[in-house]
Amino acid sequence: EGERVDCFPDGSASQQKCLERGCCWSPLSETNVPWCFFSKNHGYSVVSESKPDSTREFSLMDAPSLFGADIKELTFSAEMQTENRLRFKITDANQARFEVPHEHVQSLSDTPRGPLKYRLELIQKPFGLKVWRTTSPEKLLFDTTVGPLVFADQYLQLSAKLSSHNIYGLGEHVHQTFRHDTNWRTWPIFTRAAFPNGGTHNLYGHYPYFTCLEDASGQSFGVFLMNSNAMEVTVQPAPAVTFRTIGGVLDFYILVGETPETVVDEFTKLIGRPFIPPYWSLGFQLSRWDYGSLEEVKKVVERNRQAGLPYDVQYTDIDYMENKKIFTYDMEKFAELPQFADYMHDKGQKYIVILDPAVSTGQRINGPYEALERGHAAKAWVTEPDGVWPGETVFPDYTNQACIDWWVDEISRFHKEVKHDALWIDMNEVANFVKGGINGCTDNKLNYPPFTPSILDDLMYSKTLCMDAKHKWGNHYDVHSLYGYSMVLATDKASKATFGTSRSMIFTRSSFPGVGKYSGHWLGDNGANWNDIKWAIPGMLEFNLFGIPYIGADICGFFDDSTEELCTRWMQVGAFYPFSRNHNAQGYADQDPAAYGFDSLVVNTSRHYLNIRYTLLPYLYTLFYKAHVNGETVVRPVMHEFYSDSETRAVHKQFMWGAHLLITPVLDPGVEFVNAYIPDAIWYNFETGVKITDRKATINMYLPEDKIGLHMRGGGILPVQRPDVTTTYSRRHPMGLIVALNDNKAASGELFWDDGDSRGISEGLANNSKLFFFYSSLGYQDPNNLKFENITVLGVTAAPALVTVSDGNTVLNLKNLELELGKDYTVNWEAKISANIDCYPEGGENQAKCEARGCIWEVRERQYSTLVPRCYYAENHGYITSNKVETPSGITVDIDRNTEFPSQRSRSRDISKLRVDITYLSGRSLRWKIFDPENARYEVPVPLHLPATPETVEENRDYRVQINDKPFGIQVIRKGTEEVIWDSAVPGFTFSDQFLQISTRLPSEYVYGFGETEHPTYKHSLNFHKYGLFAKDQPPGYKLNSYGVHPFYMGLEKSKNAHGVLLLNSNAMDVTFQPTPALTYHTIGGILDFYMVMGPTPEEVVQQYTEMIGRPVLPAYWSLGFQLCRYGYSNDTEIADLYRDMKAAQIPYDVQYADIDYMERQMDFTLDQVNFKGLPALVDQMRAEGMRFIFILDPAIAGNETKGSYPAFDTGIEKNVFIKWPPELSNDIVWGKLFRAFAAFPDFFKTSTAEWWGEQIKDFYNNIMKFDGLWIDMNEPASFVHGTAGENCLGNKDLEDPPYMPPLESMHRGLKHKTLCMNSEQILADGTRVKHYDVHNLYGWAHTKPTYDALLSTTGKRGVIVTRSTYPSSGRWAGHWLGDNYSAWDQLLKSIIGMCLFISGKISITGADICGFFNVAEYEMCLRWMQLGAFYPFSRNHNTINMPRQDPVAWGPEFAAASRDVLNIRYTLLPYLYTLMYEAHAHGNTVVRPMLHEFVTDEKTWGIDKQFLWGPALLITPALDPGVTVVKGYLPYGVWYDYHTGKAIRTAGEFVDMDAPLEKINLHVRAGHILPWQKPENSTHYSRQNTLGLIIALNDGGVAKGSLFWDDGEGIGEFLALKGSWSIAFDNKITPTLTPTLYLNDSINKIDKNTFFHYLN
Repeated sequence: EGERVDCFPDGSASQQKCLERGCCWSPLSETNVPWCFFSKNHGYSVVSESKPDSTREFSLMDAPSLFGADIKELTFSAEMQTENRLRFKITDANQARFEVPHEHVQSLSDTPRGPLKYRLELIQKPFGLKVWRTTSPEKLLFDTTVGPLVFADQYLQLSAKLSSHNIYGLGEHVHQTFRHDTNWRTWPIFTRAAFPNGGTHNLYGHYPYFTCLEDASGQSFGVFLMNSNAMEVTVQPAPAVTFRTIGGVLDFYILVGETPETVVDEFTKLIGRPFIPPYWSLGFQLSRWDYGSLEEVKKVVERNRQAGLPYDVQYTDIDYMENKKIFTYDMEKFAELPQFADYMHDKGQKYIVILDPAVSTGQRINGPYEALERGHAAKAWVTEPDGVWPGETVFPDYTNQACIDWWVDEISRFHKEVKHDALWIDMNEVANFVKGGINGCTDNKLNYPPFTPSILDDLMYSKTLCMDAKHKWGNHYDVHSLYGYSMVLATDKASKATFGTSRSMIFTRSSFPGVGKYSGHWLGDNGANWNDIKWAIPGMLEFNLFGIPYIGADICGFFDDSTEELCTRWMQVGAFYPFSRNHNAQGYADQDPAAYGFDSLVVNTSRHYLNIRYTLLPYLYTLFYKAHVNGETVVRPVMHEFYSDSETRAVHKQFMWGAHLLITPVLDPGVEFVNAYIPDAIWYNFETGVKITDRKATINMYLPEDKIGLHMRGGGILPVQRPDVTTTYSRRHPMGLIVALNDNKAASGELFWDDGDSRGISEGLANNSKLFFFYSSLGYQDPNNLKFENITVLGVTAAPALVTVSDGNTVLNLKNLELELGKDYTVNWEAKISANIDCYPEGGENQAKCEARGCIWEVRERQYSTLVPRCYYAENHGYITSNKVETPSGITVDIDRNTEFPSQRSRSRDISKLRVDITYLSGRSLRWKIFDPENARYEVPVPLHLPATPETVEENRDYRVQINDKPFGIQVIRKGTEEVIWDSAVPGFTFSDQFLQISTRLPSEYVYGFGETEHPTYKHSLNFHKYGLFAKDQPPGYKLNSYGVHPFYMGLEKSKNAHGVLLLNSNAMDVTFQPTPALTYHTIGGILDFYMVMGPTPEEVVQQYTEMIGRPVLPAYWSLGFQLCRYGYSNDTEIADLYRDMKAAQIPYDVQYADIDYMERQMDFTLDQVNFKGLPALVDQMRAEGMRFIFILDPAIAGNETKGSYPAFDTGIEKNVFIKWPPELSNDIVWGKLFRAFAAFPDFFKTSTAEWWGEQIKDFYNNIMKFDGLWIDMNEPASFVHGTAGENCLGNKDLEDPPYMPPLESMHRGLKHKTLCMNSEQILADGTRVKHYDVHNLYGWAHTKPTYDALLSTTGKRGVIVTRSTYPSSGRWAGHWLGDNYSAWDQLLKSIIGMCLFISGKISITGADICGFFNVAEYEMCLRWMQLGAFYPFSRNHNTINMPRQDPVAWGPEFAAASRDVLNIRYTLLPYLYTLMYEAHAHGNTVVRPMLHEFVTDEKTWGIDKQFLWGPALLITPALDPGVTVVKGYLPYGVWYDYHTGKAIRTAGEFVDMDAPLEKINLHVRAGHILPWQKPENSTHYSRQNTLGLIIALNDGGVAKGSLFWDDGEGIGEFLALKGSWSIAFDNKITPTLTPTLYLNDSINKIDKNTFFHYLN
């Protein structure tokens, strides 16, 4: 029903009449829905076409006529005018018709320079067209197939279905809401002198234009019908629109934009950019119709001057004229009018006069009406069809050059007689006080057309001229709505001739698209009532869409008396109208503010808010400049800035100035609380500077009678100026800036400045500083030598300690700066923000406990966040420096504990004297080590690759280091940007035996890293989140410490640089973030040994980090294939059946695992001879067929077997490989338990243990079963008892339950929970004895290298190791899976986050258990996970015992087919993935890459974690939620190619909707890159035998580059390899030039010469 197109728009339909028109009849209970509607048999069909000029010819299909005079043959033409603008025109094929003679809109001779953002599709029969947005997937924007094309001589109709209900525009009407009601509303468009009283009738302007916001991406489009005839537009629920016009042609423009603002940009490019008004016209203005005399005018002026109101302009309405005759003045009541302008100028004010177009034919009182006589002589008038205009009034024909010349001359003459500063033109719809003429209008088809749109009075010539009146441009029927437009063009010529180089201005009542290039507009003759104050806001917003930003309503209302409350509220909001004028009508009470009394609320609130307006005029003027240059809106809908927030789309009682000032007026009587929407940003109360806490919420805003809501958006800098009573005076005052910091503590802004009055605005000069852009008119020097005086910064959380200005001036505050206008300055402040470091991180604090530690206790209100520490360190708490020695290679400092403060923990001895060694490792890395110089403490035995010699040349270093003395702290400052990227000069530094604490301020809130814990987002939230780090057999869960420990993070800086920090400490620890932003480390042992790498890009951070800890291992090629595993295979037959089924389904598959099921009673190096006796033979068979097999090994060795029956244990005892108690406690093994056996744990630090472990692996391979890789699990180490059998740990209890316990899982059970006793002893390779307390987190690390070495020596091939527990540098030997996850939708996203964290921590081979380890998987989730998992580097489907199977063949043929399809893509791209693995191994590059690594300059990528890249070139956008068929993905700036279709998508950096049916994952290839590929097979054994090819994704320059690493896929040592890199370029003939760089060893097969190139262009 919502798509019915009305076949009876003329009304009074009946079934018979409907059927006579060949239409469908279907009555409904709703009368507003058409009962008579078009069938599919109406319209035209295409009979010929000519593609070169995009023309088509149509013929009318056989159907009854609606209104007669159907045009049988039509011509259609289309112009792709720009990348964003499509024009199509439909007209009579045989006879010329009227077309709007627009002075700015022309056909373009140039063709678009870039790819089109739209695609036009034509439908042949019945004719229709569709306009698509060329996104991926494409979006249908405008579809005319919803209804027929109708084209008769006096009835033209076209309907179009739209992409959304978010429709704005069409005019001029009173729209009570900004967003259109799509429930069958019809809006007539035909200029008319009528009152804007809330009906649906047509008003002064003619705007067949609307904008449609498509969706939350912000993408929008505009539709403009260039037609000036009377028309109506119906908006209906489909959503759809129907245009019905009664003449001319159908000349449509479709404007495609990425945001609503860019659509306005496109529209104003088409029709003409808005003029920039003179500065004074932005001041407050007063007017009324019928002051009665000039003496009364002056009384009004004087009383408002005395009231101290900012006030720039005074008007006189038609009462200044002699008997309302234009170009005259009343020489009795306005005798001194010629001197009035000087009277105003004396006080810096301006004077504006009104002019109507109508010229009276009567004589003047004292002589001839010379202006009339000169008009007669010039033949300047609109005429009747016979050429004579009868009656009391004539109307100038502004389309006639003779009339224009007369008009210019008369205005110039009048200005010489009565000086004035600008012109107000009224009544130019054109208005007439009789219908047509004094003799009526002739009965003909122009005055009485066959169809009359639903215009006011249903009569074409009501209150205007007869439609057959003649203009130079044509019949009044065609040009009526152009009358005001043509008058504006003529008046602009007169203004230029009269005012010369002075800009002056025009504002008009009647308008047409393009008027804004020359004129402003007011919203007409409103009423003094609460409805009209409301409806003014949608009106202003619409005229900003129409390209007329100089807009406002008559403040306090034109008709009727205004109450003091109404006028108070209206003056408040009117102070923020761009055109701010108080104006009322003849016969009503005065309503200028001073008329209410000098002490009235009206005066006081008017003065207050007009002062704020004048303060902000530099900002408002800059907005007009940006409108003039860029087409931006000035008054802006909230939706334009926050389009992704659906709540903003219907906001019409609030508006914005530009992007940064939100205005919330009171629009109802007796109201002090207003429902106000606060969009998603930081907002500051403009008047108080206080940040409001609400965001993205509707609040009840308190606005008493003297207040309006004004809020400044964080991130903006507003130029301001000290206000005065006129702009003449205010422009002489010093300027200032109001800086509102956003979430990132950043802000930017702009200022345009010139003399405010001269014509000829220059757009060429822009002076750029870091925070602020200043534009001036070329060569302009301000005569007042203006300076920036005050800078106000909102959002600074503490008083700055120091403020500096970049030219060397230093001041103590931000006042009296005297920064000269036009010069560049950077103002920096060092905000010594108190970080309020928690003094009681273990919890349980109270005031007494807090103060006993010498800390500050802060009593807070109940509503205060409980996360914020209320017990925190005093500013000087910590250590004090002494004996600082600086050398070219670093700094050494001794530090002493500040004994003014008591010791923190009696159980943890303070170490009062420490040494700090800072070493400049290289130009981009440094180390600082804090340790006890007198007593050696445990230090991490993980070897790092550090430069042989420090960087001693200061100029070669990207950083400098400063030491703060009290409290001690280290500051690392990046040269170039001067950003402090590490700053530990905060209170609370502690170094005791079992509690070490250090905090640092962070340069931004963008921090990534730390693990292994489950993070809900890749970017950390800094809202006092704390994460414990301690290796544990703990499945992933929120803030639960899991298998590995990685005390490394990467931080982004506001300059968009990146750095990384590693704390080389292996004790249990935690890290706490806080919003300052700051970070606190707590560790319970060792020393503080920090390493920093400087980047400056995220990718370089990882490269430098891996250069230090060791590059990731290059895995065997086959290990990149798909892998299957489960815990719970019952026997070898089950594995054999799975293998058979996977082969039958032809699903690519390389690796099969066996979990602990294959073992005899879960014991390493054994085989279950009952259930898995046939496994060795099966493994041999599978390997012979190209498959690979991996077995699991746990570190724990069963110890309760009969002696001699379990060689692994027996030889372990002989070689003394197991962890024991310290000799002073016992000589026994520290027994744990795993599965059913008591277990001993090998000490892998010992060389003898590594040898023993290798022997066991080799023996298993040679004598029991072959394998290709090893999977080592449970190596945190995990135990099924707590500490030891019997759970009685010997020795120091403070090691098991330390004085400070990090927030670990089951922390109340102590560190021994599910692992070994902390007092257990391990022995390093050099013989050093250490406590498990110190090296627990290194157990998995120590386990990994011996396993890797054993694999290589046993198999003679590279293989792969997969380990559960990791520490920095584990990636040198192994990959890692993300542990025992759950079958749940949220795990898909968390797996991406986990991969990105491990890739950044440099374990390249990583991925999650596809479909989840625990719990029952469900079909859709598992399929989506298979699609995502196909792009894990480590791609394995794995689940646990007693759960249903979830391998790809377990779900049925459709699931298997979808899995096969996505794995075929993976296998196709394995040469690219393998090359990435090599680049990671050789150079430290990331394989899976967070988007910010490639696009760090695009801040939108900093928080993206639902997408990821393979290397630089392949973007993966998975579906992560149930039931979705469309996913929203971000495409950074540039060209991207849909992997599946090859279609190019050009983007400016935006979120787009991507089709995601259940069988598809979205993949995009980045332009400029070449990806090697290979035809997939069922395993890599076969795919590697196929020819290689290249996917070449050309950029705009026709260039792409790529590389390939290729070897045998499993060799050890120096790789016998081919390394290839290509660059490719196309000349104008589309001929490729391939430039290869190949290094080929003869022992490797060459790439086939017939390489297949796949061009995505």
